[in-house]
Amino acid sequence: MTQSPTNIQSQTVTRDTANHVKANDSQVKRVGILGGGTAGATIAIRLAALGLETYVFEKQNSLIDGPPMCHLHAGGNLYREIPDEDCVALLKQCIDILRLYPYTIDVRPTVFAVPTRDAGLPEDLLPRLDILTDAYRNLIEQDVNNKVLGEPEDYYQLYSHEQLIELSEREQVKVPSSSDEWMIPVAKHLDLNKVKFPLIMVQEYGWNIFRLAASAKLALEEYDHAHVFTDTKVKQVVAVDCDDCANINHHVSQWRIDYQQQHRASRGNETHNNEAKIESIEVDYLVNACGFRTGIIDDMVGVEVKRMVEFKSSYITHWGETGGQIPEIIIYGERGTPEGMAQLTPYPGGYFQIHGMSKSITLFDDGLVASNEASAQPKLPAQYVHYIDDGWDKAPLQARSQQSIDYMAEFVPTFKSARTVGNALYGGQQIPGSDDTLRVADVSLYPNLHYARAENVKASSALLAADEIVNQLIELELLENNLPANQDRHDHEWAYLIRHDSLTIDEVAQVLARERGFPLAMAGVNHSIREEALNNLTPDEV
Repeated sequence: MTQSPTNIQSQTVTRDTANHVKANDSQVKRVGILGGGTAGATIAIRLAALGLETYVFEKQNSLIDGPPMCHLHAGGNLYREIPDEDCVALLKQCIDILRLYPYTIDVRPTVFAVPTRDAGLPEDLLPRLDILTDAYRNLIEQDVNNKVLGEPEDYYQLYSHEQLIELSEREQVKVPSSSDEWMIPVAKHLDLNKVKFPLIMVQEYGWNIFRLAASAKLALEEYDHAHVFTDTKVKQVVAVDCDDCANINHHVSQWRIDYQQQHRASRGNETHNNEAKIESIEVDYLVNACGFRTGIIDDMVGVEVKRMVEFKSSYITHWGETGGQIPEIIIYGERGTPEGMAQLTPYPGGYFQIHGMSKSITLFDDGLVASNEASAQPKLPAQYVHYIDDGWDKAPLQARSQQSIDYMAEFVPTFKSARTVGNALYGGQQIPGSDDTLRVADVSLYPNLHYARAENVKASSALLAADEIVNQLIELELLENNLPANQDRHDHEWAYLIRHDSLTIDEVAQVLARERGFPLAMAGVNHSIREEALNNLTPDEV
């Protein structure tokens, strides 16, 4: 999943600025991070914990305000088309980042169903699930604290048609505590005549973007070395100390970042932006974490790269007839066709996020664009850039939201009573290269330029990207080797986890949900992580 973009403008900026801080003003090395989405914020936490002066520049009012996320892809079971080794990589990444952001997780399973209209069979997925179960068991053997998805033998379970019929006759439990209890509402609400058996229940948990943003904010506040500039536009980046710049293999050791902070003041129902003077800071290393706008910085830096960008959206609805908590429900389908995957993601308070991987719902006819020889930045149609920067227009948002309800109601008939709430989670997703099925990517490094580009197709790879950047900084002698904080990272001893708990995350997440125009209930989780056992995570009612 891509991160919230920084608004980069490739115009020339003079150096007559209000404040210009040189890299050699301090003995501590400086890193500039452009973009404060999941990648940028996570990389900043990692570097600030090592004592680097870390500067994050983010256009939005807060960190991690970007494209939709729904759950940790703890095994990549959502994607039948990707190789098994990518699924194992996703499993490892998800476990790792869950331990950095434990209070962002809704501990509930995901149920996968193959519809009768689909050419695939549920049995086709079983060899992969066995591979993932073994991989999870091996990770626990390496570190018992990796047991964050329950017992390995419970990683996935199969439910036959006969079992579903029997469960449909049971009384629904408002707060499920066992696999069978989670499956009761599925048996009651899912049209069992439209799916193949067995159904597959997997321990893939929910991932809450508001709680993720809150966790990142609190984590960065723990470090004096972390400097976060939200509501800020980066105007340009310029090589300061460049050796043989005329050569394609030239070396850059310092970069100047020119930026402009916006001061937003509300008057009545209007918001006015009062732009300050352009300021500058020099850094010893530059990280491009601009999400779908990373190509703009690539053009400034002078590196050629092929990539795609895709605009996608999911929709928020309210459904008050579930009878209690339900798991996430995935109906497989061929991506981009009228029968693409359907996905129903639960939040507290009866709110649901819906993906429908067809071009009438989540995908868009002209929403996938590629870079060209003239620029590394793919150009989305102006309408989608408008949605990202200014918000959806009401009419198309309402139409697509209703279409998402109708789409899911084909398989969950009672969902027809759900109502739109006038909001969505959406944005541009970057895809390195030219394969739109790519789901595992992390970072590209340019040591001669002191430059890295985060390429997180899925947000779970952000911590791995941070580790690779740390290794690069050590090789460049910008960071000492064998720092104690490096071991703290691998033990997941993060400072903010000592000082904050789930209740603190609740408070900040609710503020962010309100500011972004979402129901307050969506800032919470149905089942949180227990405070006293982060090394043996189990669900706890909230």
